[in-house]
Amino acid sequence: MDAIKLTALTLDNTPAGEVELPAEIFGIQPRADIMARVVHWQLAKRRAGTHKAKGMGEVQGTTKKPYKQKGTGNARQGSLRSPQFRKGGVVHGPVVRDHGYALPKKVRRLGLISALSQKLSDGKLVVLETAHSTDGKTAGLKKQVGAFGWKTALVIDGAVVDANFLRASRNLPGIQVVPTIGANVYDILRHDVLAVTRDGLAKLQERLS
Repeated sequence: MDAIKLTALTLDNTPAGEVELPAEIFGIQPRADIMARVVHWQLAKRRAGTHKAKGMGEVQGTTKKPYKQKGTGNARQGSLRSPQFRKGGVVHGPVVRDHGYALPKKVRRLGLISALSQKLSDGKLVVLETAHSTDGKTAGLKKQVGAFGWKTALVIDGAVVDANFLRASRNLPGIQVVPTIGANVYDILRHDVLAVTRDGLAKLQERLS
C-alpha cells in the first residue's frame, strides 16, 4: 500500500511541508465493530465498581427469633435481618468488584488503527509541525484554535507533551492533549478533530508497527 501524503501545518495555520502517513495505519477500512469493542472495554475498566449493599449477615440487628414458630397467627420468621423487614439485608445486592476484563492485544491495536483511519477518511485528521507554547498562556492558544475552527480536538504529541502547551490547553473546553502512549480509541472518537504532531506520528508508527 502506498503512503498517504498530507500537508503539515503550524499552530498559525500555515503550511509546513508534506508528511507521509503509512497506509497500514491510516488507510485501512475502519472496523466499527472492533472500535465498539475497544470503547466498551475502555469504559468498563474506568468503572469504579465501589457499589455495595449489605446482606443479611452484614446489617445490624438481633439474631434472635422474633417470636415463636407456631401459635401466633403470623407467618413464620427466623430473623429480623431478613429482606422483608425494614432495615433488613438485601438479597443478591451489588458488591464491590472490578468491571474490567481482558481484551486481546490484536483487537486493541486494530481498534486504534481503525479510529485513526476513520479520522483521515472523514477529513478530520490534522498534522501539526509542533505543539509548543512559549508562554503557556491560554489566550494565545485560544486564538490559534479559533483560526482552525476546532470545536473539540484531541492533540497527540510525542513521548512527552510540552509543559507550556499543556498548561495553556487546560482552560480550553473541548481541547485535550495527550502523549503518544495516551492515544486511545474512546478519546479519538469523542473529539471532532484529531491533531497529531510530527513527533506523535513517529511514535505512533513505533507503537503500532
